[in-house]
Amino acid sequence: MALKMPILVTHPLFRIHCAVFLFGLAGLFGKFIAAGPLYIVLGRTFFGAVALGMYARAVSGTRLSGFSPQMLGLFILQGILLAVHWVLFFWSIQVSSVAVGLVTFSSFPLFVTFMEPVVFKEALNRRDIYTAAAVFIGICLVVPDIDLSNQTTFGALLGILSGLTFAVLALVNRKNARVSDPVAVAFFQNTFAALCLVLPIVLLHPPAPPSGDLPALIFLGVVCTALSHTLFISSLKQIRAQTASVITGLEPVYGIVLAFFILHEIPAFNTFAGGVIIISATVAAGYMASPKRNPPL
Repeated sequence: MALKMPILVTHPLFRIHCAVFLFGLAGLFGKFIAAGPLYIVLGRTFFGAVALGMYARAVSGTRLSGFSPQMLGLFILQGILLAVHWVLFFWSIQVSSVAVGLVTFSSFPLFVTFMEPVVFKEALNRRDIYTAAAVFIGICLVVPDIDLSNQTTFGALLGILSGLTFAVLALVNRKNARVSDPVAVAFFQNTFAALCLVLPIVLLHPPAPPSGDLPALIFLGVVCTALSHTLFISSLKQIRAQTASVITGLEPVYGIVLAFFILHEIPAFNTFAGGVIIISATVAAGYMASPKRNPPL
């Protein structure tokens, strides 16, 4: 039994499931931490960048210097998008629930479906349209009404905007991933995300976070950000992108289950139903993906 543990721990499927589990766990910190979303994301990105920088220098040997001004500009754009995405994501969870935030964030394939062909001049295929339609139906079920004074509706709107910014970030990442080491991309994304959050915090003067939030912010940055990204990136060297996309679709499942056991949050029926449709559509699309795309329209 003792001999099997190291094999299990180093298995790529185990690593990617751990990474996605940590992605889902991160959403709960919107409830654990008393500070507002600006401070949560600043702490997450700052401590994440520090940990990723140490990993790059001491373990992976990733180059973190010598980039062209154009590449640095792309890193800055990625950092800004990441900061906006996470602020909207944690804001959504704080005003509604973990389930609403995670499920509506999972709407990002809807936006990717129609933006990716435009950005990369690719044909739109039928499978992606069916997936987008299913995701849209799921969103309609999650949003109870169009009254923004309703906390669930407002949280769902923030979650959808979080999904939109994540979709834009994913498209930028796809372009940058062709020329940059993933660890370097993750490091600079978190670094510039932290830097771009300093200005709004100084200008808006939000209340300083309680000192008791510091351990949670460190855990969020080091474990749920740096470690999860490292596990995810390392697993991609040994498993197919198709498999990774299916497992990544389980992020809201892990998050909602954890919220049920830890926070005792029980999703409303419409949130549960919409979540099942969105998650099923995303996982099914990833499972059916193959190197040969479906016939274009």
